[in-house]
Amino acid sequence: MSNAPGVKICNTILDAIGHTPMVRVNSITRGVIAATVLVKVETFNPGNSIKDRMAVKMIEDAEKAGLLKPGGTIIEGTSGNTGMGLAIAAVVKGYKCIFTTTDKQSKEKVDALKAFGADVIVCPTDVDPEDPRSYYSVSSRLQREIPNSWKADQYDNPSNATAHYEQTGPEIWEQTDGRVTHLVSGVGTGGTITGAGRYLKERNPRIKIWGIDTYGSVYKKYKETGVFDKNEIYPYITEGIGEDFLPANVDFSVIDHFEKVTDKDAAVMTRRITREEGIFAGNSAGSAMAGLLQLKDNFTSDDVVVVVLHDHGSRYLAKMYNDEWMRAKGFLEVTGMTARDLVALGVSG
Repeated sequence: MSNAPGVKICNTILDAIGHTPMVRVNSITRGVIAATVLVKVETFNPGNSIKDRMAVKMIEDAEKAGLLKPGGTIIEGTSGNTGMGLAIAAVVKGYKCIFTTTDKQSKEKVDALKAFGADVIVCPTDVDPEDPRSYYSVSSRLQREIPNSWKADQYDNPSNATAHYEQTGPEIWEQTDGRVTHLVSGVGTGGTITGAGRYLKERNPRIKIWGIDTYGSVYKKYKETGVFDKNEIYPYITEGIGEDFLPANVDFSVIDHFEKVTDKDAAVMTRRITREEGIFAGNSAGSAMAGLLQLKDNFTSDDVVVVVLHDHGSRYLAKMYNDEWMRAKGFLEVTGMTARDLVALGVSG
């Protein structure tokens, strides 16, 4: 399951997963960060996100363990990208899919899942994970009720982190010729940063692994104090990172530091990546890059920083890339705009 260099024809679309390009950041970091900053552009995966890697790994491991049988139904709670990876694999392998998601996720994500034939159930965001209405609880109930079904359970399934230990970490090491000094990644399920980070630290224990968190999530305080503080939890807009519980795939011993980024800073930076680097990236990429800039004083010219860009901007056309939505949230910054831009926005002197 890998688009190994030199392979000319993939037997299925699943063979095209992995070996994504690494690209130098030129504009955003110029004059701000002394280090060489590289982005791992995971949008080149068939499902346009890094989640393709672990989705296929979870399915393959479940098949080997006899948990997922021919003609079965895959069930998962997803913010969209893991569902996409699972849905693509399900088409190739002949499974049905039912996904639960939250009402804060973009409509594009839900529509994309349906495009692959999946059933999608939208659940409320602002409820505890234990609430029977939550997308975690609904997916678990469906798995109990539907015969011949299997729940991927990306938060606690060790195959998630294993995929990144076996694929993402080695790719980063090879693409930087072992010169990588820092890995910066948003932390949602924890699979990417735990798996890739563990591999990189085994190769060089001095490598720093920095997780990007969001306000409304418990990760940063738990890392720093060991306290799970429910007062840290409140609704937030940023998609794909942060959590209100502690997934098994978040190995806090691998992550050296958590940096919190505001919803606004993440949204504004999401747009900047596209407009200044020409890379159409998603919301968690904006969080990661904004977090990197907040940490700018920690780098020297000898450092090689790799930032993971998890998913594609097309998932956020109705949100971060929509001027009306950005204005409604108070996120749209009008500084540096031309007179024509200001007239178009209805801004008058």
